[in-house]
Amino acid sequence: MTRRPEGPLRRGWTTGACATAATRAALMRLWGGAFPQTVQITLPRGETPVFAVAHSAAGPGWAEVGITKDAGDDPDVTHGALIVVRVAAGAGGVQFRAGDGVGTVTRAGLPVDVGEPAINPVPRQMMTEQVTALAALYGQMPDVTLTVSIPGGAAIALKTWNPRLGIVGGLSVLGTTGIVRPFSCAAWIASIHRGIDVARAAGLTHVAGCTGATSEASVQALHGLPDHAMLDMGDFAGGMLKYLARHPVPRVTIGGGIGKLTKLAQGAMDLHSGRSQVDFAVLAALSGHPEVAEANTALQALQIAGTPLAQAVADRALQVVDAQFGGEMTFDIVVIDRAGAVLARAGA
Repeated sequence: MTRRPEGPLRRGWTTGACATAATRAALMRLWGGAFPQTVQITLPRGETPVFAVAHSAAGPGWAEVGITKDAGDDPDVTHGALIVVRVAAGAGGVQFRAGDGVGTVTRAGLPVDVGEPAINPVPRQMMTEQVTALAALYGQMPDVTLTVSIPGGAAIALKTWNPRLGIVGGLSVLGTTGIVRPFSCAAWIASIHRGIDVARAAGLTHVAGCTGATSEASVQALHGLPDHAMLDMGDFAGGMLKYLARHPVPRVTIGGGIGKLTKLAQGAMDLHSGRSQVDFAVLAALSGHPEVAEANTALQALQIAGTPLAQAVADRALQVVDAQFGGEMTFDIVVIDRAGAVLARAGA
């Protein structure tokens, strides 16, 4: 995970906000006759950012504008990407199209229907509001086709969870507030939620959330799960489990290394090293080896106490999860070593 910079952090703007600004600027050319150098929009919570026009082009019946995404100090993979919207005369209101680098939805469970461009509802609403407002200003009918492109987006999308969610061919146009809040992890947690939605829509009865790539590969192989059953939990056990409590799946496996799952066994729901720590006194009590209390890492504790400690951690983690989230769901815990071998299992 990218290290958080010191000092105050600069916020940025979502792809949806950039697409909205591009829509407004392109309509100003299509209906008003000239491209602006900058364009201002109003976000859902009232903020009024100004965006510089980075690209512009026009032809008979169309105009397009590109806005360079500034994600502020957030380690966003789309920071610096060009968000391009082409507006063209259409019929029957506002129609959305996926251009180069914008994905298409192929699985149910996402906020837009299968076959639609991966442009989420709030960005669609913001862009439509620009069409309505400028059509009234210029005396035009609000009938346009909006084609959103993100050059290079297909390659960038491979660094995201879009392929697993069934979004093919590129990125999603996202955002609910229009603002990227640095290191809020909101996008990651939202991706976990969408993964649960997709799994439920597909009728899956067993999903898994793991702390990293090694544990994910081991758990997927252990249970023979499809890709869209694998939730990108990472450190956000709470973000996954709280959403599952409201949108349950019958069976849930949680997999990870001894360190992360020790934190879960202690009751922590955020497993990041900067937000929760291993309590070695707890490990010593679980293992029955007092010397574990002096260990520096969970791995060292495991070396001292052996695999019975991994089993004790799995058992305690299962108790914690069952106590808070049991009922409609059955849980199991899988502890994995660094090579991907299963050290312990508890539940189901």
